[in-house]
Amino acid sequence: MAVTLLRHTRPAVADGVCYGRTDLDLADSFDTEVAAVMDVLPPFSCLVSSPLTRCRRLAARLSVRTKHEVSLARDWQEMDFGMWEGVAWEAIPRPEIDAWAMDFLGYDGHGGESVAALRARVERGLSDLPDGALVVTHAGCIKAALDVAGRPGAWDHKTPFGGFVTL
Repeated sequence: MAVTLLRHTRPAVADGVCYGRTDLDLADSFDTEVAAVMDVLPPFSCLVSSPLTRCRRLAARLSVRTKHEVSLARDWQEMDFGMWEGVAWEAIPRPEIDAWAMDFLGYDGHGGESVAALRARVERGLSDLPDGALVVTHAGCIKAALDVAGRPGAWDHKTPFGGFVTL
């Protein structure tokens, strides 16, 4: 099954801030970034999106151009970082970051979601996709999907804003 996972364009948030489930809008560069994305995307059979605004806006623009209806799916939302949401990464207490590093998959001490829970959600989301789907989603979901697919270095993968991977 071939599916394409597209990361949303640049959000309207300062660099270095932890955001996952926070519902952010997109940067002023949105129109320029969308044009660049549309020029390189492979053809797709259907359009699925995270319900968060930064994905929904991109999916809506793609829908207008391709005439594919957008289907929203919560499985493709970014990870919930709990009390870390909206906090500069450098302001998160070092012992908390160290605890997460010691239990990368299982840590949920921030009061949000563990990486293992994110991975399980994305695995379920992948199983629901038809061949040829395009999913507008987030960096964490793309990493989780690469891990589900058995790609080496999945958790270290960097997908730029407006970038995509095909599984």
